[in-house]
Amino acid sequence: MSPIELSPVFFLAVVVILLTCRLVVAVTTRLGQPPVVGEMIAGVLLGPSLFGLLAPGVSDAVFPAELKPVLYVAGQIGLVALMFHAGYEFRAHASRGLVGTAAAVSAAGATIPLLLGVGLAIVAHGHVPLFVDGVSMWVTASFVGVALAITAFPMLARIITERGLSGTRFGSLALASGATDDALAWILLAGVLSAAAGDTGHVLTTVGGTVLFVAVLLVVGRRLLAWIVDQAQLSDETRLLGTVAVLFCAAWFTDAIDLYAVFGAFCVGMTMPNSRAAENLVKTIQPVTQVVFVPVFFTYSGLNTRFDVFADSSVTLFAAAAVVLAVAGKFGGCWVAARLRGEPRSVAVRVGALMNARGLMQLIALNIGLAAGIVSQALFSTLVLVALVTTVMTSPVLEWLDRRDARAKESAPEAVPA
Repeated sequence: MSPIELSPVFFLAVVVILLTCRLVVAVTTRLGQPPVVGEMIAGVLLGPSLFGLLAPGVSDAVFPAELKPVLYVAGQIGLVALMFHAGYEFRAHASRGLVGTAAAVSAAGATIPLLLGVGLAIVAHGHVPLFVDGVSMWVTASFVGVALAITAFPMLARIITERGLSGTRFGSLALASGATDDALAWILLAGVLSAAAGDTGHVLTTVGGTVLFVAVLLVVGRRLLAWIVDQAQLSDETRLLGTVAVLFCAAWFTDAIDLYAVFGAFCVGMTMPNSRAAENLVKTIQPVTQVVFVPVFFTYSGLNTRFDVFADSSVTLFAAAAVVLAVAGKFGGCWVAARLRGEPRSVAVRVGALMNARGLMQLIALNIGLAAGIVSQALFSTLVLVALVTTVMTSPVLEWLDRRDARAKESAPEAVPA
């Protein structure tokens, strides 16, 4: 298919994606779910698990194989902008006077599901058809562990903001813990990808490139971003252009060293200056990419998700075990860590519920693993299911906790004046 033929196909596909996402989001928001949940579900519905199953001919016409690379690139634009925003939010919430507790919660919330995921993959090796030929079992097991350790920080921040929880103890603690957890998970993922390369020179290039990138960003990039943002004589369009140029340069370099574009975008967001002008720039970049390009990423993920793999009972059993261990490791681990740090039960359980959501961040990691050739289609679909279940359960759990506490408060005996 030539570029001239592909262009109208792309525009039609985007229209189908945006309308489907909007319709599904309208339904899921009525059920108390954040928009990202609806977009995740819409992406799966447009894939071979439903649209491709019910109307394979129409599905192939709307989403031909030649279109997949174009959707991938368009989705990457959305992810770069989204991770830029996540990095900016990380900078804002990482220091809220909760360092000790947030560190304990994020450490437990990353370490416990990581170990459980590695253990599950090791047990499944040789019994479940999830592993890619030629890829070390330890690489796949490590990837599964990292996937279970991820927290969806952008979605967590959105839930907290939409529910008016930003000023609460558990909201602030979850934001600080989730930001730290995500940063740690991306570092671990970079390590897994480097190990998967199996080439010392490749690993050295990635490690050396990472050190160079961080150094240049801290020494030059931070000052350049501050200059772009604070120069009063620059027009708003010029500030936007300069910021996007820095952002895309970072995405290009981290992609070139196989650290992947999302890492560079996240780091640029963290180094943005703390000012009203910077906040306005971030808000300017976010809306179009959030509305147009992020849904394209969800659909690209959906096109790679095949729920027919669960016809194999061993895959279904692995998926069920992965969901249980993901919830036990993240929800349980964060709850226990918060309690050990002296947090009240009501705070600890809500922190666990918020940290358990994996959402978009896990999908990003899965697509990176799929592109790197270390994740099979079956394993991809299994972990997409984990992302969906742990994300969908967050809002209902929080609402149930609110109702439970309200009933307990109503039934508590009133204090008798002395």
